[in-house]
Amino acid sequence: MREFNYDEAFSRNIGWVTQQEQHQLRDAVIACAGLGGVGGDHMIDLARLGVGHFRISDMDDYDLANFNRQAGASMQTIGRPKSEVMEEMIRGINPEATVTNYKNGITLDNVEEFLDGATVYVDSLDIFAVDIRRKVFQTCYEKGIPAITAAPMGMGTSMLCFMPGQMSFEDYFCLEGFEQEEQIIRFVVGVSPSLQQRHYLVEKTSVNFTKEESKVPSTRMGISMAAGVLCTNVLKLILGRGEVICAPRGMHFDAYRNKLIKTWRPGGNKNPRQRFMIWYLRRLLKDKK
Repeated sequence: MREFNYDEAFSRNIGWVTQQEQHQLRDAVIACAGLGGVGGDHMIDLARLGVGHFRISDMDDYDLANFNRQAGASMQTIGRPKSEVMEEMIRGINPEATVTNYKNGITLDNVEEFLDGATVYVDSLDIFAVDIRRKVFQTCYEKGIPAITAAPMGMGTSMLCFMPGQMSFEDYFCLEGFEQEEQIIRFVVGVSPSLQQRHYLVEKTSVNFTKEESKVPSTRMGISMAAGVLCTNVLKLILGRGEVICAPRGMHFDAYRNKLIKTWRPGGNKNPRQRFMIWYLRRLLKDKK
């Protein structure tokens, strides 16, 4: 078996990054909560970029319903913990990587420990995990950790980044005091203000934000694009070069519609345009019933 050599393994990155920058990536610490669709792709892309330290978490096991989109899902991994499989995949790419695995998930009790010392937080939590997502982003803001999310929206992706000292997650999404279904609506509209994906949703019953159903459709293409966009911006955050679009600004690229839309929503979900889109999505969901 051939011996691993870090410099050789990631030598093809050189040119887009310098040798010194490659070692900055090697020293970086990425915290990622959620290893399903986007989380799995994010971790593989960042491992192949040569990032050297990971904090990962997920408490679910792989099942057949994951096959259409999740990097670690296969007949060989059915029933296995996602965090265990992804840890193996990261170490398979970079045996020198340190991986701290929170196999039981992120909770209000361990979120401080999970984020302590992180260079960047990569958000990959399930869309319905509202309470813990709010806590994670709040903790990032308090600790001065950049926090970034790129959601697969149909056959495209929409990205938001929250930087220390700038607009916070809470100030942008304005979720306080609402029931879960309304919070999910506000989160979706907040992440993707243009809602480009609505134009080609052919089966509206596939979307259900109620606590009882909690389901949304997803494609592999959207997840792959989300990983490309997010990991490129993680690189920029780690190296401190290149523009990173931060809230209240966002970006949504839709490959199905061949459209790139950059958004600016001062006040976040309090912005009149956002309030209209929240009403519009609420009406769409009501009409499908």
